[in-house]
Amino acid sequence: MTETKSERRPRRDASGRLATIGDLLGTALAGLVIGVVLLLAFEAILALVRAGDFGDTSGWLALALPLWLFVEEFRAARPSGPNRVVVAVLAAGFGVATGLSFASLAAPLFPVLISGIAGAAGFTLVYCLIWFYGLRWLSHRAG
Repeated sequence: MTETKSERRPRRDASGRLATIGDLLGTALAGLVIGVVLLLAFEAILALVRAGDFGDTSGWLALALPLWLFVEEFRAARPSGPNRVVVAVLAAGFGVATGLSFASLAAPLFPVLISGIAGAAGFTLVYCLIWFYGLRWLSHRAG
C-alpha cells in the first residue's frame, strides 16, 4: 500500500491569506470559470424561453466569485494595516483599467457577453498579481 499525503489546497498562511501566487491565481480563476459557466447557463435559459438574445448579458457578472475572494483576502490581511488599503486600491485601479482595455478590444468582434468575460479575466489576473506581490513588498519594506 502506498501512503497518501493529504495536504489541504489551497494553502493558507497563519493570518488566513492564500500562501502562494499559484493558490491565489488558481482560486480566483476557478471562481471566474464557475462564474462564466453559470452565466452561460443563465444566458441559455433566457434564450430558450425567448426572454432575450444569447450574449446580451454583461460578462462582467462572472466576477462575483473572484470579488468575494478578494474581499476575503483583504479581511485576512489585517496585520498589514494601511498597506492593504493602498495595495487594494492600486490593484483595483490597474485591474479595472486592464479589464476595460480587454473588453474594448474584444467589443467590436464579439457580443457583450464575451467582451465582458475578457474584461473580467483581465481584471482578475492583474488584481491577483498586484495584490499578492504588492502586499508582500510593502509589508517587507515596512519592516
